[in-house]
Amino acid sequence: MHRPASNCASLSVVSLGLFAVPLGAQQVLTDPGQKSVRVVRTDTPPVIDGDLGDAVWERAAFIDDLHQTLPVEYAEPSERTEIYILFDDDALYVGVRLHDAEPDLITANNMRQNDQVWDDDRFFVMIDPFNERRSGYYFGVNPNGVRNDGLYRNISQAYRDWNSIFDVAAGRFEGGWTAEFEIPFKSISFDPTTDTWGMNFSRGIVRRAENLAWVSRDREYNPSISGLAVGFEGLEQGLGLDIAPSASVIGERIFSQDPLANDRSDTSLEPSLDVFYKLTPQLNASLTVNTDFSSTEVDDRQVNLDRFGLFFPEKRDFFLRESDIFDFGGIGGERQSDITRLGALAQNGRPFFSRRTGLSPAGVPIDLAAGGKISGRIGRFELGALSIRQDAFGDINAGNLSVVRTKAGVLRESNLGVIVTQGNPGANVDNSLVGVDFLYRNTRLPGGRSLEADVWYQQSDTEGVESDQAAAGVGVRLPTNEGFRGALEYRQYEANFNPALGFINRSNISNAELGLGYMARPAAGYLQSWLMALHVQHVDRLDTGELQTHGLRWRPLVLLNRTADEFSFDYRTFTENIASPFEISPGIVIPVGRYKLEDWGIRLMTGAHRRLAANLELVRFHDGSYFNGNRTDWTGELTWLPSARFRGNVNYRYSEIDLPQGSFETRLVAAGIDFMFTPTLSWVNLIQYDNVTETAGINMRFHWIPEAGREVYFVINHNVEDRDRDNRYRSTASDMTAKLNYTFRF
Repeated sequence: MHRPASNCASLSVVSLGLFAVPLGAQQVLTDPGQKSVRVVRTDTPPVIDGDLGDAVWERAAFIDDLHQTLPVEYAEPSERTEIYILFDDDALYVGVRLHDAEPDLITANNMRQNDQVWDDDRFFVMIDPFNERRSGYYFGVNPNGVRNDGLYRNISQAYRDWNSIFDVAAGRFEGGWTAEFEIPFKSISFDPTTDTWGMNFSRGIVRRAENLAWVSRDREYNPSISGLAVGFEGLEQGLGLDIAPSASVIGERIFSQDPLANDRSDTSLEPSLDVFYKLTPQLNASLTVNTDFSSTEVDDRQVNLDRFGLFFPEKRDFFLRESDIFDFGGIGGERQSDITRLGALAQNGRPFFSRRTGLSPAGVPIDLAAGGKISGRIGRFELGALSIRQDAFGDINAGNLSVVRTKAGVLRESNLGVIVTQGNPGANVDNSLVGVDFLYRNTRLPGGRSLEADVWYQQSDTEGVESDQAAAGVGVRLPTNEGFRGALEYRQYEANFNPALGFINRSNISNAELGLGYMARPAAGYLQSWLMALHVQHVDRLDTGELQTHGLRWRPLVLLNRTADEFSFDYRTFTENIASPFEISPGIVIPVGRYKLEDWGIRLMTGAHRRLAANLELVRFHDGSYFNGNRTDWTGELTWLPSARFRGNVNYRYSEIDLPQGSFETRLVAAGIDFMFTPTLSWVNLIQYDNVTETAGINMRFHWIPEAGREVYFVINHNVEDRDRDNRYRSTASDMTAKLNYTFRF
């Protein structure tokens, strides 16, 4: 479908019009350097209600010297922030008064507990209880009292899927908002002989695109860039035992497609038990019995127009908890230096990917009888070990699936690690894997710059396979928040390399990538930042040296204004060498040959904090530049936030493809309606449809959190399908789950 060029020009003019937000002059300070505070012990803990009204706060340690990290690092903040710190035997208490001269303009759209709050005004506490500047925790809140927490297993990446038990409450006053935190020492690991912790604080003011921190460098704040909190003595970690039983009542119905046959229905009671125990202050053990994933969110649908497999992220809490310890070789994840790497190839070669356990290749749950995990630290060593007993499924026998990962801290910020996996969830064939990796990191180069490099090697061993089972990689990165950035990487995967507990979607290849970019952050004016980036990729067959893919992506313009609206333009040209025919759509086959592909794309994304937010993208292959045909992709997403208690969202993806072999269209629609009655009570609804499978799925989740560690779920899933392609959708399967879990702490 051809679109007139004037439409693109109009979109460009409208989008650039969004970037008209002036910024006043900023007073810039010098780097404040190392900061410290002496914390105050109390015998009377404050009541966590969000109003800072308790007299005990008057005796607390006090901090108010935050500075900007954005838009101008070390500039004076536009608003004052007052922080109060207390502790007793059982918990750390932090109170904060966040002044705002325009309290009616405070951004607080999110009211769903445990959702991310990065698009709201927010406040975060970061702690490093071992003061090793390698790891730590963060705890955050928005003005609605929505809790956030995460784990720093290393200094370059925070893992937001880690969930702990802590209490926080927020309130309003005529000059801004307030918050109070209670962080139990039972919820974190610490060394009781260490009286000095790393500590930092950050604040976000969304409407001004302003971020504040107590300590920062190169606009960053993480465990390696923090102040000191001195005076932690006499802390009680308790027995270190959490027992979390749960029970689910599950009703399932499979609808018969034969009018003469009856539907199949079943109702069951599924008890489950999770036990968590601190073997030492730094080492945690967990046990799960009859693991229950019935309350897990459904996957986001994808339509595959490529000849390689898709990657679906993990969503199950048991596997997300401390999953970062199994990361290996810098494979996957999101790094600043990853200028343009997208899609499944960035995840290729992961030695361990938890979705291989407890799920069939089609995403059907497989029962897990029991499992155990150990994670944490022993001195300078990080350790992660996971073993699962998976039940039989289809033709696959029951079996044990295990992974062990250890990393030793070397130099100042680097790691040397080993990973071992055993088991094959997808076949009745033995499989094991051994890998070793080294990550070098130096965040203290002149000018606040950083350098990262990694090298890794893996060797799989599959029963009946004798050769070509290795994979290796090396990479170097210059990440930065401002100025020049770059990355250079080379990886290769032999033909029979098979990480049975990991992820592989392209083998027998060598993959070289180069990324270069420049990020500018003007101190004043309309723009918060602008980025130029170039990415080059070259993929060859490893056995013959024959080209498989060669591509270049040029992003000359990525603009972000002061209210988080983004406009970008990019151009791609690449060569695909098709060695064997592949069916891109039923009855439409791309024949063997070498093809030159070329496209351009334009994207407009408004700030997610807006009451009505949009994400619009157009990608166009033209003049026979898509396998000798044409292709147009339209993506549109609208999110409506009339209040913090309601969210409506529609996402529509459309592709029109016209090839010499035939034409077809793909459509994927997702619509969500969410009701947040309170920060702890929500009703979330999602409908997804695609015309490739001609199926639609409905997911409804009622979630109540009376307090941290205690949760109630009511979940309904219903699927329909147009099997005869006559636009008559018939129910295929439905399930309903009521689940209660409760955590006892000792």
